[in-house]
Amino acid sequence: MGSASLVGLSQCDDGSVASVVGVRKIGRVELPFGIDFGGSGIKGAPVDLEAGDFAGERVRIKTPQPSTPEAVAQVFTELLDQFPSSKGAVGVTVPAVVRHGVVSSAANIDRGWIGTDADALFTEATGRDVHVVNDADAAGLAEVRFGAAKGRRGLVIVTTLGTGIGSAIVYDGVLVPNSELGHLEIDGHDAEKRAASSIKEDEGLSYPEWAKRLTVYYRTLEKLFSPDLFVVGGGVSKDSAEFLHLIDIETEIVAAKLQNRAGIVGAALWAFEAGDERP
Repeated sequence: MGSASLVGLSQCDDGSVASVVGVRKIGRVELPFGIDFGGSGIKGAPVDLEAGDFAGERVRIKTPQPSTPEAVAQVFTELLDQFPSSKGAVGVTVPAVVRHGVVSSAANIDRGWIGTDADALFTEATGRDVHVVNDADAAGLAEVRFGAAKGRRGLVIVTTLGTGIGSAIVYDGVLVPNSELGHLEIDGHDAEKRAASSIKEDEGLSYPEWAKRLTVYYRTLEKLFSPDLFVVGGGVSKDSAEFLHLIDIETEIVAAKLQNRAGIVGAALWAFEAGDERP
């Protein structure tokens, strides 16, 4: 991959280095753009896949209500219009099962998404080459390529602890999509209804109390998959020193490194590698 240098450096809100002059190119290849679609906000930035970080200032727009596919597509267009020099492929995270660009579930988004060919819808709406990926899968790809699991071979399971539990299974760098391990039934309960970080807050659990539930969850994953590494992401990963050492399992378990950048970076990586342009 060709080299590039930053122009007009500034500091992003999350502490990452950004260019405010324009979107850079790597050699002759346009940098991809990542969009992280969530329940409250839609965030996007161009991504430097050499650095594994933003290559421009991140922009956030409030998620429309209702968040129908058409309404979200309009926001994507508005967001991309703020980066007129960005011409690369666009990756989009969706909090749902995605099969070949088609959304197949809607647990936490408008039910109008079910059956929507999101790749086609967003490509037509934006005039860009758009590729959609499950949000946890995007975070998992980013952590394996650039974050806590960089350089690790074998089976890596990345989990995101938040409102629910997202998961990504990656073997020797290859993603097994839509694992949805937060919905495993454990002791008669949907796993995320007992162990998500939102449950900790709702029930007022201490970190030791929550860690006991996480131990049950991760032991179940151990029995099913015998992974080489667990990576724990989600907003609560910044507090990993409070609970990670209390999870009593045999498998190595570490905190994610990219935190709130993982979705955007992983989406951009997904789009880049789904197209013809490759490093």
